[in-house]
Amino acid sequence: MDIKQLVSEHKDLVIRTRRDLHRIPEVGYTEEKTSAYVTDYLNREGLAVQTGIARFGVVGLLETGKPGPTVMIRADMDALALQEETGFEFASIHDGVMHACGHDAHMAMGLAAATVLNKIKDNLNGTVKFIFQPAEEGPGGAEPMIRAGVLENPRVDYAIGCHVWSEIPEGTIGVRSGPFMAAMDRYDLKIIGKSGHGAMPHVCVDALEVGTQVVNALQRISSRHMNPLDPVVVTVGSFHAGTAFNIIAGEAVLSGTTRTFDLDIWHSWEQRLEKVIRGVCDSMGAEYEFKFSKGYPPTINDESMSDLVQRCAAEVVGPEKVVEPAKTMGGEDMSYFLQAVKGCFFVLGAGGADRAPIHNPKFTFNEDILPLGVETHCRYVMELLG
Repeated sequence: MDIKQLVSEHKDLVIRTRRDLHRIPEVGYTEEKTSAYVTDYLNREGLAVQTGIARFGVVGLLETGKPGPTVMIRADMDALALQEETGFEFASIHDGVMHACGHDAHMAMGLAAATVLNKIKDNLNGTVKFIFQPAEEGPGGAEPMIRAGVLENPRVDYAIGCHVWSEIPEGTIGVRSGPFMAAMDRYDLKIIGKSGHGAMPHVCVDALEVGTQVVNALQRISSRHMNPLDPVVVTVGSFHAGTAFNIIAGEAVLSGTTRTFDLDIWHSWEQRLEKVIRGVCDSMGAEYEFKFSKGYPPTINDESMSDLVQRCAAEVVGPEKVVEPAKTMGGEDMSYFLQAVKGCFFVLGAGGADRAPIHNPKFTFNEDILPLGVETHCRYVMELLG
């Protein structure tokens, strides 16, 4: 069985599928057209299909009829709220929405893998479960899909997912064992002071000044409260206070994000931040309202599954083009699947000197890389079910 040749024969299919999906981008939890497209494709392949999971999620089941493990291939479906500026003839038909993070490619590779693996299912033992997930960009569709039971009936034993990646050159495949992407959270803070005339600060509580002290204190968490060997981020992303040049601000509103690879630190963020905020506000006579919203956990690849994906990738692009990508403080809700199942989230090189990065209205990539992702998916399944 020449899997490389078989995947190559479906190159036009995966490119055409990617372009079809690129035309109809939809942001998280509005993926109605996308879900219908994926469903129709899987039905044509003769897979058992479930729809409407976590609103627009789709699951396709490829059953070989023989006992064996269940391997999951995951792809995300949602797009970003960006106005496309690529000039493609297959550009988005939806104003203000664009597949600028490669999710169109992820779905196309997953669907093409379903086609290829369906042709060789007589050589496999077990089941392949294709999961198409809504809302990866937010608020997150993986956890609701897991709660809905997508990892059961049959129980998933192994998982794989892929992201096109501007940070490594096209033609390479990136695999990193252990922590790869960070846990990501959001916090919102309102500081409540006492407004008054700018000429009489002694009768006021300046919320703007309290806010500046809070920003400084929060920034010192990473530099003075944390082990310098543990990379963390505490960012204040917005700060709004004041209404006029001669009025002392009575309120200040801040919001920001935290990032870490460490589960213990991740679980401690809310208490750490509020302790600092409370101390500053108490010392300056202000009150506060604090809301901490937990985001995705860190994306941690299983060591044995990472080794397997590295071996598969070496068969696809050659050992010299299998690289270890740098850790990133970006987040991914593939992390929820990897908490529950042994698996690996790898990246497919899409970088080039003249290419815009992901989350950019001009984002693009060379479509010739798509069969590399398809083949890696297929080889992973073949190793586990062959």
